[in-house]
Amino acid sequence: MPSPAPDPRPSRWFDTAYADGGTPTWDLGRPQAAVRRLLDAGWFGPPGLAILDAGCGTGEHALLLARHGHRVVGVDLAAEAIARATAKAEAQGSEASFLVHNALDLAGLGRTFDGVLDVGLFHTLADDDRPRYAASLAAAIRAGGRAAVLCWSDRNPFGVGPRRVTRRELRGVFRVAAGWRVEEIAAETLETRLQAGNVAAWLARLSRVA
Repeated sequence: MPSPAPDPRPSRWFDTAYADGGTPTWDLGRPQAAVRRLLDAGWFGPPGLAILDAGCGTGEHALLLARHGHRVVGVDLAAEAIARATAKAEAQGSEASFLVHNALDLAGLGRTFDGVLDVGLFHTLADDDRPRYAASLAAAIRAGGRAAVLCWSDRNPFGVGPRRVTRRELRGVFRVAAGWRVEEIAAETLETRLQAGNVAAWLARLSRVA
């Protein structure tokens, strides 16, 4: 099934961030330490599980998970980010795959996953898109599957970075009626290339309910 056409407005914005060989402030060239901690703790489960990296950027997290035996698909709106991720996978001989695809319509991928990772996607969404995103993830994750969402926190000061997200907002979006149970929302760190360096984040751990 062909991927639905993404909204051209956010697609253009993110493609601009990568234009002319540019490196956005969120692209570290390595995985986030928070994701490594999840992996080391066994949160992603045993090797062989199917994992979706939603808003994968240039693929560092998907490639990390693939190196540890997971079957990983990364999706992103930015075509240049996906091109870079694909090139990295080919250079590393990785079986991770990457697609330009709208995370608001993951059912269009035509498959389901055991888990999902979102690093820095949720906090880019408009209010109206947040419920659509929760429903989209629910459609792509099997019952009992898990999701980890690492996003910008309201513990950061006003006027710095993207939209600040509260615990209450996360619980309101990922509620049982939307197919999710919030297991934990913990204070974390989001590493960036901003002048300010690392910033405060939330790490929401979710489970898919039937």
